[in-house]
Formats: sequence, C-alpha cells, structure tokens
Amino acid sequence: MAKIEEKRKLNNFRELIDYAEETYGDNICYKYKKDIKEKPATIVETTFRTVATKIRGLATFILNYEKEMKRIVVIGDNSEKWVEGYLGVATSGKIVAPMDKLLPEKEIESLLKRSDIDAAITDKNHLEIFKRLRNKKDNKLETIICMEKVDDKDVIDFETAIEEGLELLKNGDKKYSKVKIKDDEMNIMLFTSGTTDKSKIVMLTQAGIMANVYSIQFHVEITPKDTLLSFLPIHHTFENTITILLSMYKGGTVAFCDGLRHIADNLKEYKITIFVAVPLVMETMYKKIQKGLAEKGKDKLISKMIKISNALLKLHIDLRKVIFKPIHEVFGGHLKKVLYGSASISKDTIIAYNNWGINLIQGYGLTETSPVLTAESETKHRIGSAGYCLINQELKINNPDQDGIGEIVAKGQNVMLGYYNDEEKTKEAFTKDGFFKTGDYGYIDKDGFLFITGRKKDIIVLKNGKNVYPQELEFLITKLDYVLECIVFSRDKDKTDTVLKAKIVYDKDRIKQLYGEKSKEEYQKDIWKDIKEINKNLVTYKHIKEIEITDIPMEKTTTQKIKRYVEIEKENKK
Repeated sequence: MAKIEEKRKLNNFRELIDYAEETYGDNICYKYKKDIKEKPATIVETTFRTVATKIRGLATFILNYEKEMKRIVVIGDNSEKWVEGYLGVATSGKIVAPMDKLLPEKEIESLLKRSDIDAAITDKNHLEIFKRLRNKKDNKLETIICMEKVDDKDVIDFETAIEEGLELLKNGDKKYSKVKIKDDEMNIMLFTSGTTDKSKIVMLTQAGIMANVYSIQFHVEITPKDTLLSFLPIHHTFENTITILLSMYKGGTVAFCDGLRHIADNLKEYKITIFVAVPLVMETMYKKIQKGLAEKGKDKLISKMIKISNALLKLHIDLRKVIFKPIHEVFGGHLKKVLYGSASISKDTIIAYNNWGINLIQGYGLTETSPVLTAESETKHRIGSAGYCLINQELKINNPDQDGIGEIVAKGQNVMLGYYNDEEKTKEAFTKDGFFKTGDYGYIDKDGFLFITGRKKDIIVLKNGKNVYPQELEFLITKLDYVLECIVFSRDKDKTDTVLKAKIVYDKDRIKQLYGEKSKEEYQKDIWKDIKEINKNLVTYKHIKEIEITDIPMEKTTTQKIKRYVEIEKENKK
C-alpha cells in the first residue's frame, strides 16, 4: 500500500472549512436523494466551496441575530443541513450541543435545563417538541431554527438564516472574521447515553477533536476518490469525527443513507468505498452471506476459492475482487474497507471479510476522548485487538493484575475538559497524574496492541472472589452460527453460590436450517449442548450454568449497543 498522505494539523473547525474549501473547492462534499420516494430519485450534490459558504452564512446570522444565542442544540436526521448547522454554530464561536434524535421529550427537556441551552436547530420531526419546551418557564430556550420550511412566524427558516447571513457578509459585516476560537475552552457539549439522571454532559474542545482527526489519518487512508456512507447517528462522536470531519479534512465525499433498510441499496447507488459501521451490522451481513452460500450449496466451493486466493496473495497477486465478485456486489461492488467501533467482531467474521477482500479496521474510544484512542491501521492488524494508540496520545494500564489486566487510562489534547457542572464526577474521572479513566479493563501486548476484556462496571465478582469478564464469554457464544446476540450476567443461586447465566437471541431461520424444525424447548436442549462444549474450554469458575433463549431482539441504544442493565433487570424480575 502507498504511504498515507499526511495533511497539516488544524486547530479548529474554522480552519477545517477554510482548508477544505481551498484544497477541494469544487469537488463534491455531500450527496443525497432529494426525495427517497421518487423513482428514479434525483441526487443532490453539493461542493466543498458551497458547504463552506453556507456554514459562514449561518454563523454570521447567529452572530447578528437580535437575541443572543450562546448554547445551541442541533438535532435531526443525518443530512447536509445537520452538518451545516453543527459547523455553523461551532464556527460562530458559540457552544454547539449535538443531541440524539431518538430521545424522548422528557429527556430532551431535562438536558435543555441542565445544559442551559437557549437555542435549537431542529428538523421538522422535533419542531413541536421544542415549541412546547420554549413555552415553559424552567429553561432558557428562546430561539428555534427549523431545517425545513414551515409556516410559523415564530420559527426561523434555516435557508433564510443562511441567506441573511451571506447578505450581511456581502455588505461588509466583520463579526465572523473577528471570532477567535480558544484551544482550551469548551466549544462542544455532548450528552452521554444513559437515563436522564445518569447521563453526563461532556465538555469538549474543537482543538481536541481536530487533534484526533489529525491522528486518525495515520491509521485510515481517505482520498478525494473515496465516498463514505453516513449511516450511524450523526450526533455520535465516532460518526461525527470520522465520517463527517475526517472525510472533510481528507477530501472524501459523504453520501447520506436513506435509512437502515436501505443500506444495501445505498452502498450500490453511491458506489461507497468506505463504510463506518457497528459490529452488529457487519456480523449480520456476514451471517446472511454465509446462510445464502449454504442454501445454494456453494459454501465448500467458496472455501476452496479462499485457499486459491490466499495462495495467490503470497505471490502478491490479488484477485479477490474478481474471485468473490458476487460477495462484493452484496456491498455495492466498490467497498474497500469498513471502520468499526463500540464492540469487537468475532475472529471468524474478520477472517472471512479479509479473505473476500474487504478490510475491517477496528477503533476504540469514548465520547470523553473525542473519541478515538486506539485503532488498527490498513497494514497493522491483530485479530481480537482494538488496535494501537494514536500518535499525540498516551495510553497505559492502571494497576495491572498478574495477567497485566487493569483499567485503561489515557491522556492527550483529545481528552475532555470535564463534565459540565459536575466537579465531583470530573474529579472521579481522572487519576492523580491526570490520566482519564475509561472504565474499560484490558491489557497491552508486547507490540503495543490493546485488548479489551470488559467494562469495569460489568465485571462479575463471584463468591470465591474470582472476576469474570462477561464480554469474554459473550464473544465465544456469539461465534455460534445461529446466535444473533447475547448477554452474560450473574444470578445468586443461594448465599454461598453465584451462577453465570446467558440470555441468547437466536436466528430462527438459521437454527432451523442446522437442527431442523423443532419446538423452543428442543432448541434449548440443542443450544445447551453447544454451551457445554464452550464450557469445556473454560476454567470451571467461568462455566455458564444457566441459559435463557429467545428470538426477540434485545433493547438497544441508537448506536446498536445492547442495554445490558435493562435486559438484566428484566431477567432478574422473572
């Protein structure tokens, strides 16, 4: 692979849009369908120059509006307007607060109060919620800008705001040019996932996020020839930093996904080369492909072709796109690599994708770290690891045990300033020597690759004092061909014994294919046999003693993480 082209370091989002406009100007920055119901759909394309101009227009409007806007929420579907709203607020020097579009109204209300929000840029779907909240006396919300045109004199039209801002710039307004973004001041407020009372408000800086963007480029190559699909929730730091900001920095085009059920079509229509995803999506697609091959009786043929392909690779002959063309067509025919985070993918799945010629690159990080701490690179992989530390950051294991496992802690410009209005939680989040405590446990091997063993809060402490990391067992169980997802938790059998239990969601079609048509009770027996086989390779205290099976998916967050404690609470109530 050719050496990755290094771009110069930028300090804030103003520098980013200036750089993108200068460097990529009339290249396509964003593309999307004007109306997804229209057949054939009209594709709208916007250049880097146009996007930069609109961002400056919106920022100028915000700076000149009669009611001062200090803290502004941005909420809505993944879209060009969302990005322009987010960067328009940030480049105006105001504080931007990206919000999850799936939050219920009560949670939005609570977060508005706690974060002192006084303005909102919203899509039409959330407009009525913000209008209701504006009428309440217990928050500071005054100004609402809507991304779509609405007939309401008390709501500002997004496009009109941009036009008014551009007119002010044309007439010599200097407010935008006088704004200075300070490296060490909060510019972004992010709300961590969780219940309203437990969610924290993370304070980030533009300098910290741009430091992360700069460092990621050495792990992932994006060029102006690449097109990325924006699919994950755009308020989430992984999607925002990589798909939106890194692609702008490197000149890639971003196409906005029509929705979860349209992923396969969008990969093909937009000729996507890079996909930022979550493990669940890639595992699901892998299992569907494997199932399809088995049904057609082609699984043995593919195995033979993999052996031939791998032999050719040793001779530096790569024919994977040709040999596995039908599989590549499932992903649109142009996909080169997939970047994923939030959880690990099974070894078999990673090997399969790499055998087919699709590079899987894992990253690891948190909202509090802007977000990426470690990542594999295009040439440096270690299956099962979360990659190695990005440059300009420090990573170490705090208080490791005899196996080298301890809490992962990090330091760098990308690390948050703290939690808003919560000195106690901020103090708890850092070690005495200034390292951020991730709450994740793991170890670093001799080559610097990080292996995550589980969340600190998820560790199961047995009556005998032994620690069990549930993610380790879940990883083994989800390798079973028919398992879609699972969680492992503990149940007190009596005062002297704690047993490990697994809740398993199975694929009805796949289990039927493997074991024939049976009752749920009979499938329980078949699954239990497989669990016993897993137990044989584990030390006794890690043995799964009970299972609960279902074909109903578990509750998840917007980034497709299982709501572990919700599910465990359900099981404990049975």
